[in-house]
Amino acid sequence: MLPFELQIGLRYTHAKRSNHFISFISIVSMAGIALGVMALIVVLSVMNGFQEELRARILGVAAHLEISGPADQLSDWRGVLLQAKQNKDVLSGAPYVNAQGMLANGDNVRGAIIRGVLPDMESGVA
Repeated sequence: MLPFELQIGLRYTHAKRSNHFISFISIVSMAGIALGVMALIVVLSVMNGFQEELRARILGVAAHLEISGPADQLSDWRGVLLQAKQNKDVLSGAPYVNAQGMLANGDNVRGAIIRGVLPDMESGVA
């Protein structure tokens, strides 16, 4: 015996003897719905993959956590880093300085963000 859903589906795809046009319309309608659902599944899969890739790229460039003091200065960064590393979820840390600058080459002038790091410590967080 066929499953209930399949029985209903087959009942509406087969036309009565007099009208084969209804059967054609039913099949085209079901094919259109199936194609739409397939397209929706593909688009959702692509968007989920894109979202994960974007998240990985952003987290690869930006830090997961930044600690700063008043006026964006942290004079005792070594003590703060040691205290942060006591947390089991903190794997590594490194200080950096951020500044804005201008780059000029002849008539070409561009704004730039300058980031200074300690090379020996930066490799642990990059």
